[in-house]
Amino acid sequence: MSCILATAASEFRIAFRNRWVLIATGMMVLFALVLAAAGSAPTGDVDVDRLSVTVASLTSLAVYLVPLLALLMSFDAVAGEVERGTLPLLLTYPVSRLQILLGKLLAHLAILALAVTLGYGAALVMAVWSDPGAIQGIGSMVRLIWSSVLLGATFLGAGYALSALAQRPSGAAGLAVALWLVAVVLYDLALLALIVTDGGGVFTTRALPVALLANPADAFRVFNLSAGQAVAVAGGIGGAAGAIPLWQSAASLFVWPLLAITLALAAFRKVTP
Repeated sequence: MSCILATAASEFRIAFRNRWVLIATGMMVLFALVLAAAGSAPTGDVDVDRLSVTVASLTSLAVYLVPLLALLMSFDAVAGEVERGTLPLLLTYPVSRLQILLGKLLAHLAILALAVTLGYGAALVMAVWSDPGAIQGIGSMVRLIWSSVLLGATFLGAGYALSALAQRPSGAAGLAVALWLVAVVLYDLALLALIVTDGGGVFTTRALPVALLANPADAFRVFNLSAGQAVAVAGGIGGAAGAIPLWQSAASLFVWPLLAITLALAAFRKVTP
């Protein structure tokens, strides 16, 4: 455990010097405040508290921004060590490759958790300040925070795997961008096209819920928009997504980080210094 903490502390210092703490936190706070200010407009129309509307808006933001930040932090975790020639030295220490990955993961998760907490916290303060009754939606905000960290853990693990496979920062960066586009943008566009083509048939009623759970970004969205009644109303969730049991979307959120780290470890073990 001490080896993991030492690795995490070293990675956190490197990230702090590289301004990742400031960049990630600044982006989350800025976008969260913008959505908190703009997202309060439909409150009277949907008859829910302002914080629930803000959570629904932040969920959509997190689906795009959290995976992007996670991949930007992790794409050179292994490839950067290889390029700088520090990997052979790192592997001479009495630290296993799993401990190295877990140390990097712990540091990057701490940065992501800090950014998410401060960003969403700023939106919470703004919502409650303008509407004191919005405090009743704080449970949805807490749920959004820890589920965002889990979503980030998934894409951090995926970034480590791509970094180990590419072994060059430039190649890993390209793969990270491709993964983000496929998982966050193109996957949903493909589902939308299939839904339109299917016309309410077998795919929409049976295959779509499975397809949503098979993508960590979609599982995150479904979980947060369906976990609370007010947020579900504000987010307009329905159809096949609304029919997915809450425990299934929650299970997907917990399983995906484990799968991603397992894949990262398998790829890292094939890297020779």
